[in-house]
Amino acid sequence: MTGDFQKLIQEDRENRKKTTWTGTMLEYLELVRETPDVAKLAHKRIYDMVMSCGVTDTNVEENPRLKRLYKNEQIRTYDFFADEFYGMEKTINQIVRYFHSASLKGEESRQVLYLVGPVGSGKSSLVEKLKKGLEELTFFYSIDNCPMMEEPLHLIPRHLRKEFGKMLGVDIEGDLCPVCRYRLKEDFQGKWEEVPVKTHEFSIRNKRGIGVVPPVDPNNQDTSVLIGGEDISKLDLYSEGDPRVLDLTGALNVGNRGMVEFIEVFKNETEYLHAMITATQEKSIPAPGRHGMIYVDTCIVAHSNEAEWKKFKSDHTNEAILDRIVTVKVPYNLRLSEEVKIYKKIIRQSRFTADIAPHTIEIASMFAILSRLEPTNKCDLMTKLKLYNGEEVVEKGKTKKIDVLELREEAKNEGLNGISTRFIMKALDNALSDNIDANCIHPISVREALVNMVKEADFPEDLRKRYLEFLQDTLHKEYLEILEKEITKAFVYSYQEQAESLFQNYLDHAEAYVTKRRFKDRNTGEELEPDEAFMKSIEEQIAIIGTASDGFRQEVIAYLWSTSRRGEKVTYESYEPLKEAIEKKLMASVRDVSRIITKARTRDDDQSRKYDRMVEQLIRNGYPASCVDTILKYAANNLWKD
Repeated sequence: MTGDFQKLIQEDRENRKKTTWTGTMLEYLELVRETPDVAKLAHKRIYDMVMSCGVTDTNVEENPRLKRLYKNEQIRTYDFFADEFYGMEKTINQIVRYFHSASLKGEESRQVLYLVGPVGSGKSSLVEKLKKGLEELTFFYSIDNCPMMEEPLHLIPRHLRKEFGKMLGVDIEGDLCPVCRYRLKEDFQGKWEEVPVKTHEFSIRNKRGIGVVPPVDPNNQDTSVLIGGEDISKLDLYSEGDPRVLDLTGALNVGNRGMVEFIEVFKNETEYLHAMITATQEKSIPAPGRHGMIYVDTCIVAHSNEAEWKKFKSDHTNEAILDRIVTVKVPYNLRLSEEVKIYKKIIRQSRFTADIAPHTIEIASMFAILSRLEPTNKCDLMTKLKLYNGEEVVEKGKTKKIDVLELREEAKNEGLNGISTRFIMKALDNALSDNIDANCIHPISVREALVNMVKEADFPEDLRKRYLEFLQDTLHKEYLEILEKEITKAFVYSYQEQAESLFQNYLDHAEAYVTKRRFKDRNTGEELEPDEAFMKSIEEQIAIIGTASDGFRQEVIAYLWSTSRRGEKVTYESYEPLKEAIEKKLMASVRDVSRIITKARTRDDDQSRKYDRMVEQLIRNGYPASCVDTILKYAANNLWKD
């Protein structure tokens, strides 16, 4: 066993030796001539890092749900972000666009990337992802022992740069820091080609290429956090103007060649941010003491919440900084399917080992998204939630024709307020702590935990009332609909097959009715007239009655004919209004028996067998055994009231 450890350690050491390079400036020039990309600037490095993981272009024409959401928009998924960030396509596209433009040395290369959004929307996580990405890159070359880890090409004298640039195939920009300028003169007598060059890896902990600026107390702001200072202990040995007294360990020094993160940036005084302006626009920062300016090649990424941004923006004296900012909004996610993925990811990464009943995370996610939506006169909020999720919403047998892009257009600040992911995760934890013995959470317990948290939270009274209405009314009704369908699936043997059978039968009858001819029975081969009573028994489930039946049947046949013509598989789920009608028909067929058996305090043998079979099927469908009884009692008390 010890041998295995030793082998792993040795392999790692050998690999690190292979990726470590030390040589002279002259040897480095040969490397650049062979691969000019080794001398790329910070923004280009980060852009290449993102793009190297791959990009997926999604064809929305092939995905009905995405087509409803995006219509003719192009959807690009960047694999660098794909496994960790959900429902943030627009935000991520804007971030990548910034790095692309900056990598081409456009105006963005001299501007701050600023992320603004509500708490818990993912701003810090996006920056962390970029920092970790840099740490996972192989290495970069720098002048050995340079406190700024600077690009070795800075050693080339200015009068030779044009000629060397042509030979190397690169643009050479930037100046030596005071320390390296002193060393070149005193230690190498100006022989810049002999200066040693070395590879380094990006590291947050070792302060190499990644700097972080936390919010600083306004009463005790010290610019040394940004630009370093002078080592007082060396002032006895060297004069104040000697570069050897410099201690270049500020965030902007450390972040040279990579990136600098400004956390809650506008909590700092405006004067404190002037170094940020020069670092972006002039690509230089003041050296401590009397040492002039120092060139920096870094990408500055700042972030804060919406309230701080509005306060800062409203002050006209901040125009100089505002002009140097590229703002990217990071709102809360508004798509149910993506919100569910967020909580599942957090749970996977935690030590959360409890059983989770079906639809638990879905109901919690619904509450989070409802709280983030703005009301519209086009539909209710639950309908809006479903439309934003790319679902078709059926009302009286018709699919609601509401343009999602129009809904978004009239609510441009949607997602900048509401319940955070952290609030929901606390509710999941609270629901579990109230049910430790069963080690299980379910929609009922989570909804109860959310109600208690909303009552106790410091919300304005009107907002608290609104949230409680979502939980106690909107989601209560929505879950009962889901639950009845779940119980129906448990009662109906081969639910999918029976739904398909009803669907195919309806199609046979509807097609014969529309084309005014008889049809051949699939089992007996007998030619039959279309059965009006059978078709009506399905159509009335979604309030299609009287003369509306003719139009509905024609729509069904036309829709499914065009679907099959495109080569798509036709199933009972293909046409949303008919799917809903079939599911309601199946629910109606078992409603009485499921109501009697679920509510019964004492059951005869036949009822007991049916109840046990239903419980077994629910468990097979993913319900933890420890919470099935609770869920069925909830159904009995709320779903089938006498």
